[in-house]
Amino acid sequence: MAPTAALVRIALNATSYLATAPPGRVAFELFRHPIRRSRVRGSERELHELAATEELTVNGKRVRVYRWGDGRRPVLLVHGWQSRASRFAPYVRGLLDLGMSPIGFDAPGHGDSAGRTTTILEYRELIGRLAERHGPFEAVLAHSFGVCCAFLALAEGVPAGRLVAVAGVAEFGFLVEGFAAALGLNDRLEKDLARRIDRLLFPGVESIRQRFDATHRPELVTAPILVVHDEQDDVVPLRQARLLHRAYGEPQLRLITTRGLGHRRVLTEPTVVDNVLAFLAEPLPAAPRASAAGG
Repeated sequence: MAPTAALVRIALNATSYLATAPPGRVAFELFRHPIRRSRVRGSERELHELAATEELTVNGKRVRVYRWGDGRRPVLLVHGWQSRASRFAPYVRGLLDLGMSPIGFDAPGHGDSAGRTTTILEYRELIGRLAERHGPFEAVLAHSFGVCCAFLALAEGVPAGRLVAVAGVAEFGFLVEGFAAALGLNDRLEKDLARRIDRLLFPGVESIRQRFDATHRPELVTAPILVVHDEQDDVVPLRQARLLHRAYGEPQLRLITTRGLGHRRVLTEPTVVDNVLAFLAEPLPAAPRASAAGG
């Protein structure tokens, strides 16, 4: 653990035994605010600058949208926490070569978009509005936190022909557990954090864990799915991919595991990019025919 994170852990845990509220507020603010904004990398800049841009607004926050191609066969790119749309640059050229039109966005508090915070529901709204404007999507390609957002959108009716989930979160509850583990929060602070998330981020939303879990209602997501996950991912463990595999099963879901790429490099590794593009290039399975008796 980095020295700064270690100091935060010690301070929060120590003061929580005196009063839960002040350290609980600090933990909650750390949870909902991306610590930093990712910048466009040099290797991404050329394709990033070739994109046509537009803007949407969600909850008063200006959101930057990026589009490549002629609009036919749109593929939505959904980045993860503390990331941005430009991280998908290794896929953009290949998608264009396949005759597809990539579309990405910087979520609120990320990249070149406004705001300081965002939630899974803001991602969900953005995905839905982009589907109305540019869809239906031929595919959705998501990474990390963006994966549970993509599953939620598809489960709630956003049309997409395929779904690719790289290093993805399957259980919404893992976001709290993983954050608490990374910061070394004690049980009191972790429970307090979970209560604050439910009450302050999602007031009035019922059955939060069930609604936001990608594994809760697998029958609602019928698209073919490719899951890619590294065995040594120290941010989102491989167990999350195993849960998706168990929920959706074969042949709907294909699981590819890698080794030594971790949580971030797995997205841009050339062999992973090639496998994803090959999956997207495959003919879609034929829809089952209705029987003569069934009508």
